[in-house]
Amino acid sequence: MNYKNLVKKATEAQKYSHAPYSSLRVGAALLTSSGKIYTGCNIENSSFSLTICAERTAIFNAISNGERKFKAIAINSDKIDFIPPCGACRQVLMDLAGDVDVVLSDKKGKISITKLSILLPASFNNLIFKPKK
Repeated sequence: MNYKNLVKKATEAQKYSHAPYSSLRVGAALLTSSGKIYTGCNIENSSFSLTICAERTAIFNAISNGERKFKAIAINSDKIDFIPPCGACRQVLMDLAGDVDVVLSDKKGKISITKLSILLPASFNNLIFKPKK
């Protein structure tokens, strides 16, 4: 699948990042099963535990707008290397989006695609909890 537009949206979202402490600006774009895209950026706070990553901003934006089925998430930063989701984001994405494609892009425009289950092989919800339906 071609995720160029999804990467473009993640790159656009990165422009709104508020990262005065780490200087690591990150943007994310989450693709729903119906083709809609929800974006997010990282927003830092002086109390780092209150900071929110771009990936969680995007998924929470989508969930709060009624979305429940997802295909992929693209993540972009202004660093040269690929930036994968942190551990907290991996678990949140697994819980709320499932085993989606994770599209990583670097500053030069290169793309790497993997599955969330590769990045989080033993997710907490798969080991212990199953959500009630």
